[in-house]
Order: sequence, then C-alpha cells, then structure tokens
Amino acid sequence: MKNRRKITLILLFLLIILVTGMCGYMILLHVDAVDALYMTVITISTVGYGEVGVMTDAAKLFSIFIIFAGLSAVGYGVSSLVAYFFEGELRAAWRKKRMENKIQELKNHYIVCGAGEVGRTVIKCLKEHRSSFVVIEENEKQVEELAQADILTIPGDATHEDTLQKAGIANAKGIVCALPTDSENVFTALTARQMNADICIVSKAVEPTSHNKLIKAGANHTISPNEIGGQRIAALLLRPSVISFLDVITRAGDITLDLAEVVIPPQSGLTDKKLAEAKIPERTGLIVLALRRGDSKKFKFNPGSGEIIRVGDTMVVLGTAEQVGTLEILVNQ
Repeated sequence: MKNRRKITLILLFLLIILVTGMCGYMILLHVDAVDALYMTVITISTVGYGEVGVMTDAAKLFSIFIIFAGLSAVGYGVSSLVAYFFEGELRAAWRKKRMENKIQELKNHYIVCGAGEVGRTVIKCLKEHRSSFVVIEENEKQVEELAQADILTIPGDATHEDTLQKAGIANAKGIVCALPTDSENVFTALTARQMNADICIVSKAVEPTSHNKLIKAGANHTISPNEIGGQRIAALLLRPSVISFLDVITRAGDITLDLAEVVIPPQSGLTDKKLAEAKIPERTGLIVLALRRGDSKKFKFNPGSGEIIRVGDTMVVLGTAEQVGTLEILVNQ
C-alpha cells in the first residue's frame, strides 16, 4: 500500500512537470500544444533533438529547470518501481534464509505438524512457555501467517522424511501430530519414530478407533479433541466447581497457578533428603502433588513427609511460574 501511494505521487509529479513544460514552452517559444509537449518530452529525456522554436535566455533557463525536475522524478520513479517489484521477493528470500538458519540451530525442540485448530492451540501454549519449536504446514496462506508472526515454519508435507529432517527431528525432543486425518498422523508418527527412536510423539486422534493404530505406529500418547471436548462439557454440567479449579491450574481461566514437573539432577543438594527435610513448600511456596521414581512409570500422589528424594525422581508441583523457577534453582544447588 505504501509503495503504491509512492508510485501514484511520482506519476502525478511527472504529469505536473509535463503540463508545466507545455504551458511554459507555449508562452516562451510561442508554439502550439503539440510542439510544446514535444519540446517538454525531449527536454526531460535529454535525447538532443532540435528545438521547435528560437531559444531565448528565459527558455533556456526554463529548460534547465525542466531537465532537473524531470530527471529527478524519472530516476526516483524507476528506483521505486524496481523496489516495488523486487523488494518483496528479496525480503521474503532473506526471511526464508534467516528462518532456515534458526531451524538448523535448534536443539531439544518440539515439532508441530499441522497448524489447524489443534495445532494453533499447541503453538500458543508453546509460545507462552517460551519453548523452542518449529511448525510444519502445507497450506501456503497459513505458512505466510505463521512467518509474519515470526514463528519458525517449514512449508511441506510432514509425512515426508526430508521435511522432518529439515525440521531437525534428529535433535528434537518431541513431535505433535496434529494433521487433519488419522492416516496422515499415523504415517507421520511412523516416519518420526524411524528417524528418532527416543523422540516423544503425541498425536491427535480423529476417529475413536485410531488410538491403537497410532500407538502401534510409534506414538507415545494420543489425544482425541472431540472426546476431551465432550467430557469437558459433561463435567461442566456435573462438577462445575471442580472444572473451575482445574481451569486455574491448566490456565484456561485466569493465569494464577500452573502444574509443573521438576527432575532431580545428580548434583542436587536435595538428594537422599526426606521431603520434610527439603522443606519445599516453606522455601518455594509450592505444593508437592506427586512423586515419581526415576525407574518407575507410576506416580505416588500426595507423598508423605518421610519420602526420600533420589536422583532422577520427578516431582509434580502446583504453584506460580516464579515459584517453579525457585524450585529449579533449589534442586540444582
């Protein structure tokens, strides 16, 4: 829009110069409109054809003015036209190259396949948690929208190995399969598992019968948006107070509390201490909801004060982001 306005003003300025030149030469050289227009054009273009009348000193000075004004307008107009037609392409190429460089530098990041309704919700949550991620999307319009929002995006088919490779799947921590159909999600999960045996795969399931297929294809977890939506609607009718509380935790309502998990590293000063000795609630303000041993898949909910903290244990805590940050500092001391 800005470039179009600029070009319109340039054309208007050229028109003003032509009209001014015609009027000036008609008065100074006493010629008709055609000869005056001809004189104006050859003066602006500096082609050097002969004059159509006797050039007085006033006519010469007027010609100098027309030459400078015309050349300035034409030169600026040409540069603006070049910028109008090529600046967008150059900017897009530069932005694409910069994005590719950023994607190549990603480590322990997430890959979101599909930027539909589910995918966009995932993207929003990852942005809120300031996690590193890249999006794979086929739709050109959505790719442009994501790029405009400064989101790392790869245009292409997520079921193809080369597209996943561009997204850095070898170094990725997790991948979300949020494509429109179950067949696409199954194929993406299968391909991702073959390319990275350790990656965590979470997939959307459209049909109720697709969960087992996705698990067999390599997905660690499957989510059905339709099932979850229906369960939530029913829960709002049957247990509205419970859902209101969960909204606070899951950030569906006011952002006050959050659920987080903190893993105990080998160098932690909390190792081999009882929960009572660690005094996590007193020192951080967090509530320890559950504890999972490093070699177990089961959580121990509401662990007692006598539970001993060991290396590799995962604590699930409830509190604010600042309190979680305090605990992360504490376990690394």
